[in-house]
Amino acid sequence: MNLNIALLPGDGIGPEVLEQGVRCLEAVEEAFGHHFVFKEAPVGAIAIDKTGTPLPNSTLQLCKNADAVLFGAIGDPKYDNDPNSEVRPVHGLLQLRKELGLFANIRPVKVFPSLIDRSPLKKERITGTDFTIYRELTGGIYFGEKKLSEDGTVASDLCEYSEKEISRIAHMAFKAARNRKNKLTLVDKANVLESSRLWRKTVTKIGESYPDVGLDFLFVDNAAMQIIINPSQFDVILTENMFGDIISDEGSVIGGSIGLLASASIGEENALFEPIHGSYPQTKGQNIANPIASILSVAMLLEHFQLFEEAMAVREAVDKSLQKGIMTPDLDPKSKYGTNHVGDFIANGIVDDDHRLNMNDENIGLGKSTII
Repeated sequence: MNLNIALLPGDGIGPEVLEQGVRCLEAVEEAFGHHFVFKEAPVGAIAIDKTGTPLPNSTLQLCKNADAVLFGAIGDPKYDNDPNSEVRPVHGLLQLRKELGLFANIRPVKVFPSLIDRSPLKKERITGTDFTIYRELTGGIYFGEKKLSEDGTVASDLCEYSEKEISRIAHMAFKAARNRKNKLTLVDKANVLESSRLWRKTVTKIGESYPDVGLDFLFVDNAAMQIIINPSQFDVILTENMFGDIISDEGSVIGGSIGLLASASIGEENALFEPIHGSYPQTKGQNIANPIASILSVAMLLEHFQLFEEAMAVREAVDKSLQKGIMTPDLDPKSKYGTNHVGDFIANGIVDDDHRLNMNDENIGLGKSTII
């Protein structure tokens, strides 16, 4: 398969983790005979510094012309921490989602058995956790009308949804549940918000077309608690933009690090893949950022194009890396492995066809993994 992939490294650790994602795509090229063309463009704070805007038109056009977009991370304290800043890096990402019509954000949350003891939650609480969050991505309070009074003392953000916006992602979520455990949970705040009541009414009606999928409802505050108390009860979670942003970050706690969670943002014509973590500028250039979320985003990209064997090869290489203890310090404070080493190890595992990875354990103990 031939694919044109736009690369948007962004800010902070974004370029470092994206580099390892690309390294793994190159390994897939080698192992499976595909051809990927990569073109890079600025976005976020680095784009503001260069052009005055977080999403230059040239970057947007590159993304529109690409088969898929692979994204790093955006954000910089000099803009994000300045309440008077009129232009912020995140505006570039929000605009990109809107311009590409990326209305569905898909975030898997799964516990790796080899990391279960590294979670801050008790083992018995998180065993068997495997759910996916379907977050509506181009509506709601993030995109609603914003007002600030002339004297700067009163502000408002409009949360607005249409039945059409709700319906298109609801159908995706129900179809996903059919291929999983046939359970869908709508997370809302229907006891308070009119927009949530429209969500509940619309999703309930659509659910009649999926009689094989069990549908239940949770208020977002209860859902936030249940994700910690009993995360294995969930299969597919469907929710609006802001609620999805919050609970998916909460879900990252289950696995032990936000550096493990990948995501896909899907529209009718375009698709973007990215780790859910931020730019973490404090560790920029230190070679300690966890590249696994970016690499698992690559697996989601491959699945999007029906390259299931290739995606499985990526996931198996990630699993083997974790089983062998080849991980960054966020997962093991005593680890001597950096971003580049973890990425290289996983990429080598994709290429190796001897049951994916047979490693020399003695060399791994010395910090020098050897494919044999």
